[in-house]
Amino acid sequence: MKRVAPAAARPKSDNLSVMVREISSGGVVLRQISGVWHVALIEPQKESPRTPRPRNPAVLALPKGLVDAGETPQVTAVREVREETGIHAEPLTKLTDIKYVYVRTWGNGERVFKIVSFYLLRYLSGEIDDLAPAMRIEVKRALWVPLADASRQLAYSSERKVLQLAENYVTRSLQT
Repeated sequence: MKRVAPAAARPKSDNLSVMVREISSGGVVLRQISGVWHVALIEPQKESPRTPRPRNPAVLALPKGLVDAGETPQVTAVREVREETGIHAEPLTKLTDIKYVYVRTWGNGERVFKIVSFYLLRYLSGEIDDLAPAMRIEVKRALWVPLADASRQLAYSSERKVLQLAENYVTRSLQT
């Protein structure tokens, strides 16, 4: 007779195989303004499932969004930056992937396993916050923030880590 370990002793499955999966991509756009590196941030219009209740009214984040069918994550990062900030940028390098699980606050409350790939981008052209009217449903405003101050203003700790990687890249590779 085959012995089966009691339920408490059996390893739990990670349940990732049965979760909905989302793949997104975003950009850390850098630009020098008066000799100081700045990063493009957005203030989302509505609270997302991951948005904490802030002490101050402005919740800032990096521009990002779902990868569309037929798109690469890098192309998505450039597109999302253009749509959510109004600026055009070119990719320099991939910074990292962030992985997390959240529970949807709409529909049937499914658990979602999400991967967000972040790319470092260099500003090319455009005016920050020059958004299509339809994008105002998602983005309240876009703004340039000095890179040295930006991580203290981001809502998500994982995005603060992404900014640290961008700062490290600037120190190593982009100093003028």
